[in-house]
Amino acid sequence: MRKKIVAGNWKMNLNYDEAVALYNDLKNGVELMDQEIKVIIAPSAIYLSEFSQSKNSRIALAAQNCNENKNGAYTGEISPSMLAALGIQYCLVGHSERRAYFKESNELLKLKIDALLANSVAPIYCFGEVLAEREAGNHFNLVKDQISKALFHLDEEEILKVIFAYEPVWAIGTGVTANPDQAEEMHGFVRELLAEKYDQSIADEISILYGGSCKPSNAKELFANSDVDGGLIGGAALKAETFIPVINGFRE
Repeated sequence: MRKKIVAGNWKMNLNYDEAVALYNDLKNGVELMDQEIKVIIAPSAIYLSEFSQSKNSRIALAAQNCNENKNGAYTGEISPSMLAALGIQYCLVGHSERRAYFKESNELLKLKIDALLANSVAPIYCFGEVLAEREAGNHFNLVKDQISKALFHLDEEEILKVIFAYEPVWAIGTGVTANPDQAEEMHGFVRELLAEKYDQSIADEISILYGGSCKPSNAKELFANSDVDGGLIGGAALKAETFIPVINGFRE
């Protein structure tokens, strides 16, 4: 039975007081929620150390990025071993903003994946197409390329540690959302890729999140799809009053 997961990416938002207030509100809000739903937040790196000390069992922490190297002269970077030492369980890899603004390639992301797994930090691997690629009908080929080049060197044990997150880039921060049929279509396609590379039992165990303008008004409809196992949430994750209702999108 694959996990139901809702992950909140705070991006470069919230000053210290705002971040602490949100974290405390979320701790209180999820305490009595369904234990089967995994809740993850990815705050700015400067907050990871403090939040990790709370040892809250209901909220797991993710880094927003890491460097692919173990250590060295990489000013401003954070290594997977540093994350592991803090008890950080997850790290985003390949977010559309990292690909667009920092020109991260599939080959670089492969190295980050390997470095994280070597340190027992689970990657949340992001992939997806921009509007021009979807309109050109190239979105399936692009997603296949992003996944195969960064992940398909992994063995069965390793791939099961990866969380997948589909980001239709045209639906991030635009107010436009992939409709449930579009989300399910791509998630189903990704699961088929996994079944072809590994086998159906492996594909059926891997959680695939939807990451494109998921919010309280559409979370329930999106999460009702059989191949959508949760969400990677952006804007709606910055307030408890919007993030908690998204988590509750799994309720009947």
